[in-house]
Amino acid sequence: MKRIACSAFLWLAACLVHAQATTVPSDVLGAHLNYGRGCSACHAPHSGAAGNGQAATTDSTSGTSALWGEDVAGLYGRTIRSGGGKYVETLPSGMGAKTPDADGLLACLSCHDGNFASRAMMRNRVYESLPPTYGTFNRIPTLLGETGAGNGNYFSDHPVGLNVVIDCVNLGWDCSESEGVISMKGARSSQFVRNYGLFIKPGKYNNLAVVMCTTCHDPHVMNTVAVGPGIRSGLPRGHYATMFFLRGPYNPASSTPGNNQAAQFCRQCHGAESNEMNGSSAMTVF
Repeated sequence: MKRIACSAFLWLAACLVHAQATTVPSDVLGAHLNYGRGCSACHAPHSGAAGNGQAATTDSTSGTSALWGEDVAGLYGRTIRSGGGKYVETLPSGMGAKTPDADGLLACLSCHDGNFASRAMMRNRVYESLPPTYGTFNRIPTLLGETGAGNGNYFSDHPVGLNVVIDCVNLGWDCSESEGVISMKGARSSQFVRNYGLFIKPGKYNNLAVVMCTTCHDPHVMNTVAVGPGIRSGLPRGHYATMFFLRGPYNPASSTPGNNQAAQFCRQCHGAESNEMNGSSAMTVF
């Protein structure tokens, strides 16, 4: 029995070591290197948007948040409806707004909005190497509000904004939420954290946890996730592969049968679809 237990432990350890990305194939900024411009493609240490060659009169508040160097004036105060039109978000009137949608949504849309924002160096093509199972289609939906049925239609985009509240009951988790902080301390939600983790970073508005672009995406790290102190996860410490700037381990290129990392990332919010909330003890497979 001891030999069997030891063998099982060594097999699990080998799988986890294999899953950990000790090296990454490119600079961690990935696509956000913007063909060599790097940090200055989005940030300007002096004069905001004017410091990045934008007209000084069009976006006077840009540099007041994150030294933002893009002209976002065309998006100020705009209304977008996402999630089938159910969720309505009125964008801030300036980058200096003290709400999470300034840095967590408006800043992203200054490049990723397909309706009002300039595309600049955006080619709307996959930057990363995709696994063969993805096929040959390499056009990706990096531009919100552009669905092919006319610009300005955000209906088919994931709900995002100050009104998109992360609610444990409606999402199917036995978790709790207080003052904008999600606590995965229920019997099944805590098991999920031990099996995978909680990597998302919700915004906080009116003491509620809300969904921003940056809830799921880390714009500064494209291809790796560090698991260590401060990350609620039962996974061994180390660096794990990810894609698309996602905040958690996400490796659809894994050749391990039954790999479920892609599903696990989404289940951080969508608890009703998790193994744990459906009475299964299946953990993350690498």
